[in-house]
Amino acid sequence: MSALPVIAVWLGALALNTWLSRFDTRATRLAVALIFGATILILWEMIVRIYAIPPVILPAPSQIGASFAANTAILWTDFVQTIVKGALTAWLIGALAAVLTAIAIDRSPFLQRGLLPIGNFVAALPIVGIAPILVMWFGFDWQSKAAVVVVMVFFPILVNMVAGLAATDPMQRDLMATWAAPYWASLWKLRLPAAMPFLFNGLKITTTLALIGAIVAEFFGSPTKGMGFRISTAVGRLDLPLVWAEILVAAIAGSLFYGIVALIEKKVTFWHPSQRPQRG
Repeated sequence: MSALPVIAVWLGALALNTWLSRFDTRATRLAVALIFGATILILWEMIVRIYAIPPVILPAPSQIGASFAANTAILWTDFVQTIVKGALTAWLIGALAAVLTAIAIDRSPFLQRGLLPIGNFVAALPIVGIAPILVMWFGFDWQSKAAVVVVMVFFPILVNMVAGLAATDPMQRDLMATWAAPYWASLWKLRLPAAMPFLFNGLKITTTLALIGAIVAEFFGSPTKGMGFRISTAVGRLDLPLVWAEILVAAIAGSLFYGIVALIEKKVTFWHPSQRPQRG
């Protein structure tokens, strides 16, 4: 009998979303997403309360919200330490280094044959193996987390950028050569614009990698602040609501990070077919 309210809420939300999905408008699409999210939270709360699940196993959303409200100062300090100083700064450094390296590879067949295989090898290394080494090299402050993030984001962006620089049509490159355009003019006016969709694909992929790398690196050494540090210490104290509150901050930050990059992509690559509105 205790499962009946859970089933009733699920069926009611399913019926409502099925009905709303018939109206393909922006408002109904937003409503469907909001109802789906609210249903997940309501079912989560009901299951925890009905079956008396201990907070150390799965805290209820209300407990997570209370922990979030009670620890806003701690969460903000951890956000600045991990996301702003570690993930975001290192993501920018790694992206810039990857773009410059891709241009160098584009000009050098030797680097194409030598550096890209090494990049694929390094990209396959597990982060849990790299992180403690870099922490020992760069210390326990944000610099070591930034180094881990740079390693994680550098090669995915590099591979996408190299592919983008090679994506121009041979006829277009021949036309630039016919006009006696120097390499840098061809790069600026033809190859870089053509590479932008590839570059932003790599940037969007690495937004989540940057957050994961910064948090995981803090498990292996950190000052007394940071999301990874807080998660590991809160688990040790069995303070699972605080752990989930940190996860919530990471999820919100990751979604905003990805959304900002996607918005910039729309402005920069407005001419690309992928950015045109779909018809029909």
